[in-house]
Amino acid sequence: MGMEEYKPCAAMVVTQCIYAALALWSKAAFTGGMSPLVFVVYRQAVATIVLVPVAVAANRRKMKEMMGRLGMTGFSLVFVASLVGATVNQCLYYQGVNLGSSSMATAMTNLIPAITFVMAASVGLERVEVRRPRSLAKIFGTAVCVSGAMAMAFFKGPKLLLGDLHDALLLPLHSPAAGGGSSRWVAGALFLVGSSSCWSLWLILQVPICKSYVDPLALSAWMCLLSTLQSALLVAFLLPDPAAWRIHSLFDLSCCLFSGVLGSGVTFYLQSWSISVRGPLYSAMFNPLCTVITTVFAAAVLREELHVGSLLGAIAVIAGLYVVLWGKAGDAKRRGLQDQEPEQHSDDDLEKTSARSDSMVDVGNGIAEPLLAGGDPTAK
Repeated sequence: MGMEEYKPCAAMVVTQCIYAALALWSKAAFTGGMSPLVFVVYRQAVATIVLVPVAVAANRRKMKEMMGRLGMTGFSLVFVASLVGATVNQCLYYQGVNLGSSSMATAMTNLIPAITFVMAASVGLERVEVRRPRSLAKIFGTAVCVSGAMAMAFFKGPKLLLGDLHDALLLPLHSPAAGGGSSRWVAGALFLVGSSSCWSLWLILQVPICKSYVDPLALSAWMCLLSTLQSALLVAFLLPDPAAWRIHSLFDLSCCLFSGVLGSGVTFYLQSWSISVRGPLYSAMFNPLCTVITTVFAAAVLREELHVGSLLGAIAVIAGLYVVLWGKAGDAKRRGLQDQEPEQHSDDDLEKTSARSDSMVDVGNGIAEPLLAGGDPTAK
């Protein structure tokens, strides 16, 4: 039993390590000349090759039933979700990595719960009660997250003296990639904010999608397949030169394979299993670990320059994330207790109810739907 309790934690640590490695690896590949847009196509294609056979094998007995439930409306929603949550999201994310830095990219993903809260509240999927401390916490945490993101984008500040770390470890992988001039840095930050906004919109779209299509493995396979086609058309339009599709080295090829197999396939399984056991809030709590790992290794391996503004902004984003999650956890407990008959609830009852309900959001008609997920392999 003791080991069983640590398995979700181990799964999430491995997941965040994979995401950190992917951020660093992709940044190095872009520094070597690979196009971020082309990289998205290759990543989605590899993920499709991995996920589609697994999804078909796992659902072969109920494939007709699932397709019948999907329908044209459901397929349209899946198409839009793949366009927003996979294609546009990843294109913006990797453009942000290319123009900014890998450490800033992983820090910006912590904005997702805050942006999701704003979007959900604006369409009525989240109730905002200003008299309740938990609602105030979500509002305050969102403001802190956004302020931190703006600080990272527009206030770099003086450099932190960590440049010798790379030389000390003797890892001259690439020339210095500090993120370019200030205009490139700001553009990269704005791309990353746009990426987080797209993923938050994807989470909102899960509410109607889950009513017609409930299998997460098959849904991810559909998204990867559609995103491969969408991103390929986008690259063909924006980069008509066939030379843009060239993979320059074994290093770039390995990055594409790693991103598809581990960055999508393995992390999807690990996160889905962890969320099913402990809920999405538990998963989201581990997101800052990716930021820490990426920042340390980016300074050591890629010689990314760290600035005071970036550090303070990242701390603010992470602090705001935990404040928002605290508010969400309280809402989940309160919703779970309201669903039960009025009675005296013990602490054990409260804990069990929270574990069952923290992955659901009240859509206003008594139906609970999943909303605030901890992340997804197509997000990074």
